Amino acid sequence: MKFARKPIAVAVALSLPSLWQGAVAQESSATPVMSEVVVKASKIQDKEPFGASRLDAASTAPYRAATSDTASLLDRLPGVSLYGAGGVSSLPVIRGLADDRIRIKVDGMDLISSCANHMNPPLSYIDPTNVGSVMLFSGITPVSVGGDSIAGTILVNSAAPEFAKAGEGTLLKGQAGAFYRSNGNGRGANLSATLANEMLSVNYSGSTAQADNYTAGGSFKPAGPSVGTSEWLAGDEVGSSQYKSENQSLGFALRYAEHLLELKFGYQHIPYQGFPNERMDMTLNDSHQVNLRYLGQYGWGSLEARAYYNDTRHKMNFLEDKLTLANPAGMPMDTEGKTTGAVLKADILASDRDLFRIGGEYQKYRLDDWWPAIGPYVPPMGGMGGMAGMSMNMMNGSTFWNINDGKRDRFDVFGEWEARWSGQWLSQLGVRSSNVWMDTGNVQGYNPVDYGNPANPNSIPGAFNAADRSRTDHNLDLTALLRFTPDAQQTYEAGFARKTRSPNLYERYAWSTNNTMTMTMINWFGDGNGYVGNLDLKPEVANTVSATARWHDAAREQWSFNITPYYTYVQDYIDARRCSGGPMMSPCDRNNVTATTGFVNLQFVNQSARLYGADISGYFPVLQGGALGNVKMTGVVSYVRGKNPDTGDNLYHMMPLNAKLALVQQSGPWTNTLEGVFVDAKTQVSSVRNELETAGYALMNLRSSYQWKQVRLDVGVENVFNRLYDSPLGGAYLGQRPMVYGTAVPGMGRSLYAGANLQF
Repeated sequence: MKFARKPIAVAVALSLPSLWQGAVAQESSATPVMSEVVVKASKIQDKEPFGASRLDAASTAPYRAATSDTASLLDRLPGVSLYGAGGVSSLPVIRGLADDRIRIKVDGMDLISSCANHMNPPLSYIDPTNVGSVMLFSGITPVSVGGDSIAGTILVNSAAPEFAKAGEGTLLKGQAGAFYRSNGNGRGANLSATLANEMLSVNYSGSTAQADNYTAGGSFKPAGPSVGTSEWLAGDEVGSSQYKSENQSLGFALRYAEHLLELKFGYQHIPYQGFPNERMDMTLNDSHQVNLRYLGQYGWGSLEARAYYNDTRHKMNFLEDKLTLANPAGMPMDTEGKTTGAVLKADILASDRDLFRIGGEYQKYRLDDWWPAIGPYVPPMGGMGGMAGMSMNMMNGSTFWNINDGKRDRFDVFGEWEARWSGQWLSQLGVRSSNVWMDTGNVQGYNPVDYGNPANPNSIPGAFNAADRSRTDHNLDLTALLRFTPDAQQTYEAGFARKTRSPNLYERYAWSTNNTMTMTMINWFGDGNGYVGNLDLKPEVANTVSATARWHDAAREQWSFNITPYYTYVQDYIDARRCSGGPMMSPCDRNNVTATTGFVNLQFVNQSARLYGADISGYFPVLQGGALGNVKMTGVVSYVRGKNPDTGDNLYHMMPLNAKLALVQQSGPWTNTLEGVFVDAKTQVSSVRNELETAGYALMNLRSSYQWKQVRLDVGVENVFNRLYDSPLGGAYLGQRPMVYGTAVPGMGRSLYAGANLQF
């Protein structure tokens, strides 16, 4: 379906009086609130934080039966979109900046993707059914919640611990739920239970979700076998999109007076997860987490301390849609990442006017990424050299070390001053200093014939081993924000932020340019291309200016209209350029530089980026009372434009102009939603990556929920008319063999779902 600019313009025009910030997003304080402990709220904290949107458990409940991907819960917030990935592992994008450029904390833990394809992003470690709240800071993020990021911050927390009320005795409560989705035969269940008295609370939560390959809204490729495998795929079946995920957590909380101590243990087991836009699939992801937190209220303010540890064991190979019969061993790839962190911060109420936030953070990260050989190395016959002398199987020999003993340690200190000058004026100034230390050990290829002698500095691994690989970055973040509230029906905000992010380990230390096979194993972009790191990368520095105007009724319950334009310039933006200089038929030969179609090989480089756009949102009543109950219209419109001024190229994966409009009807226990999704064509694509264009489209979704005492039922239909469309951020289709250039990953076709939840 071709959806040009005229329909999207009509959708924008219709939405302007009704656009939504908070049919599902309500704003609240960034400071942790100890609702389970007696807290005396300061006068300065009775307003929402700068640039923040909040989703509570009630806001996310209607979508839990429709998705097992926690990141998708944010998709309805202004300025947020999603990179396509696995069924539980999509990557959030804030105003055109994605992945590591966003700081993501899950239950206060800074988690890191321990995978060359970023198959285990932070939000994949918590199931949607276990989400208690989500806080989104976009653009100008206060330094107290920012750090090592340039796009914004996402804070996702499970439910706060509950205690028995005074004189209540023992509290025993819980909930159980299950869901089914027709597309992909998705199914799952969840259970949580709490046992508590007035001082001690114990909570368990567990969930499981799995699905087969999903189908698009029509055939996007010929039906037939995945070449070389035993799998037959229909023309509308999206190969390598199946998954299974299991999550469990056990929490203990101790409360005394105005002090709270929490200890949580988490475990995740993902036995498999397919990736239709990656050459590899996940064949295991096991994670163990320990999270200790103290929160106390004092006469001068509050103090929070946290220490956490995460150990992730991750494996990649080919699932059935990609695994060939000729090579049943596939290409095993193993990763282990260990993250240790500590946070200490305080909110100091100096006066009725002045609030100071100070703190420090330390994070220690270790990464090993190795690829076991699939057989012993056999020297070429006759001792031939050159291409003829290459081994028949380049994965034979010894272990390939992609990242060996990678280190990335970070230490931050920050200070923030928030001042209430009057009932109308509020300001915030902040500074954060960050030091990042990075290093890695020696590497090697599978064998010295195909990959070079790692002890020879004239070889590719040898040159890397001989280089000074230790790097230290001294980063500085600054924020300045001002809010003016002339009356109860309007608010204006404006600000400036300087944010910094150091490269990740793969951006600096991925080393192999021996062949295209090893280069394409480094790719978290879903474009099918190959990547190599760059020891000389500098940290990204983003300078952002933004302003927000909000008009609403005094209670913020009837109507609201919000608009936020923004502009960001990124110095030393980590983009990519075609690698060059190799001999013919090498990954970096001259054909790689000039190709305008097909997959190419790239190196990370510092260039620059310019992004600008606007988010518009709001809601207003259509009907109130009567036979239909209350009817509200909601909407959100987002636009972002990204350019690389150094090359004149477009930035990769910019979400085109898009809008979501919905009619929400509430009558007694029933809530019914009719939603339209409108997305413009994506024509401004990245030439250096040979990014695919996508056509515009329009979708319709239906949702209905019924809440009766302790029972909640959810039913719905996604993509009601079964439209075939390409996901603008879905990437290149690599879900089956042959993996050929030119096909985009399509979005999911019609899916009926139902979910039930029982509280006890």
